[in-house]
Amino acid sequence: MIYHLLLPLAETYKFLNVLRYITLRGLIAAVLALAFSLMFGPALIRRLRSGQFAQPVSQYAPESHAAKTGTPTMGGLLIVFSLTMASLLMADLSNLYVLTTLGVTLGFGVVGFTDDYQKVTQGRNAGISAREKLLWQFVIATLGMVVLWTRPEFDTHLSVPFLKEVRPDLGWLYIPFGALVVVGASNAVNLTDGLDGLAIGPVMTTSATLAILAYCAGHSRIADYLFITHVPGAGELSILCAATAMAGLGFLWFNAHPAQMFMGDVGSLALGAVLGVVAVISKNELVLVVAGGVFVIEALSVIIQIGSIKLRGKRVFLMAPIHHHFEKAGWPETQVVVRCWIISLLCALMSLATLKLR
Repeated sequence: MIYHLLLPLAETYKFLNVLRYITLRGLIAAVLALAFSLMFGPALIRRLRSGQFAQPVSQYAPESHAAKTGTPTMGGLLIVFSLTMASLLMADLSNLYVLTTLGVTLGFGVVGFTDDYQKVTQGRNAGISAREKLLWQFVIATLGMVVLWTRPEFDTHLSVPFLKEVRPDLGWLYIPFGALVVVGASNAVNLTDGLDGLAIGPVMTTSATLAILAYCAGHSRIADYLFITHVPGAGELSILCAATAMAGLGFLWFNAHPAQMFMGDVGSLALGAVLGVVAVISKNELVLVVAGGVFVIEALSVIIQIGSIKLRGKRVFLMAPIHHHFEKAGWPETQVVVRCWIISLLCALMSLATLKLR
């Protein structure tokens, strides 16, 4: 909004031409998102507590989590609000990629909010069914992919890291593929959200990484130099990613151990959707697997555990997702969280290395 209101005045006030720079608007969006989070966080915590929006501790969590009973959930509303407002204020709202990403993000946020609300009102750790949740996720993600696919300029080629000559064209199959990436990223973040500050750390590092990748993809000269797919207009997504990272930092102020509020599905599903859609648009679908390595490990641990129990009748991990395994093995919660942050940072650096190793 600020971008659209002030840019027309640039002919009269030359200094306003700086708004044409995505990097500056990304920086301002990041500061705004952080400010919104810190400003409205205490009020949201009070509102959640007064409304008794406390999610029951899962029966599948370690016994030590019983002490978390009574902590309000749905704190992800703070992140979604902050990143959305900052993006609306500073991004180019005529950009289809920005509107699509925000639309899918808010759609997933609604699904997560519905799930959280049912959990707290029913007083048990079960909201909408997993099947229904997945159905709505795929519906929203597919609609987003259809919007992108119908645009003539949208590239349906799949970029493969380290192999610049390998770019298979998926054609219309890109719609279900893209939807799978978005839904997979969303649920992977959701599975990771099990300890104070655990999910938001990797979300921040992955968002910051995608901000760089999206900017490079949207800049024709940089894209040509790095031998990556040039996606005109994708640079605007770096503003949204910067806002996401800093909204997450503001949330971490209240979510650090011991957490004053939990993210809830409204936050984890929406944040995963942001990462998935930006990765799809900027042609970094496979790089997301590296950048979001912590999310991938968490999701795989659940798949492996369930598969092993069904096929062999035995557990591979003491408890899944894997962060609970380390808790059961005696690691303090903060140690698990910080080490996952370190791994996430290393994954981010490795994903950025793919820009030159081609």
